[in-house]
Amino acid sequence: MPAARAVGRAPARLSAVSTSELTSPPALLLVAHGSTDPAFASVVEAVAEQVRELAPLLDVRIGYLEHGPPHLSDVAEPGAVAVPLLLSAGYHVRVDLPAQAGDVVVTDAVGPDPRLADVLAQRLGEAGYTGGDVVLAAAGSADPRSLADVETAAEQLSSVIGAGVTTAYVSAGQPRLSELRPHTVASYLLAPGAFATAVADCGAAVVGTPLGAHPALAEIVLDRYRAAVGQPPGRTAPA
Repeated sequence: MPAARAVGRAPARLSAVSTSELTSPPALLLVAHGSTDPAFASVVEAVAEQVRELAPLLDVRIGYLEHGPPHLSDVAEPGAVAVPLLLSAGYHVRVDLPAQAGDVVVTDAVGPDPRLADVLAQRLGEAGYTGGDVVLAAAGSADPRSLADVETAAEQLSSVIGAGVTTAYVSAGQPRLSELRPHTVASYLLAPGAFATAVADCGAAVVGTPLGAHPALAEIVLDRYRAAVGQPPGRTAPA
């Protein structure tokens, strides 16, 4: 078994993103699913503010696919770059977002990404994790490509903590978290809400909190944005 990397390792310090090479850089649309829980919106707003601090020349807007305002269709404009603040690329990335804003460039979702594995490990450490196998709990999806993304995230977390990581889902996908009795659960979720509550109440001895407004998310958002600038409208990631 490979040696575990330090749980809770801080990510590299973010560097400011220059947009001086761009003339009137396109707006960055930070697109989130949304929730009736106001704490969810607080996380999204905090991530957006971090992005603005790193790239002050950018017009950074928040748009929700559900549970707005602001709704994505209200803030989108032709040529803008939409970065899905989502942890896998399923229906919301491939269908819902383009349907609500058809003339924008759509990047890949922020997850999976190796930097998020470091954040997940940090959240586990904060919850008291000291080693052993972990269940990575995600919302789930009917799209198998989204479930494959969660499996990738599990592999990335496993490489960080040096232990086995399996997946489970709250709403769609198998196995369901409610059918398991795990000792340790990592929450592959962005923010508080109904799914996060279900994970917290699963009965595990150790449960990591959602990712929250971690600086790594702002870094990933800007990486996705910069890679997509200048691309034609549509989804830039593989189908």
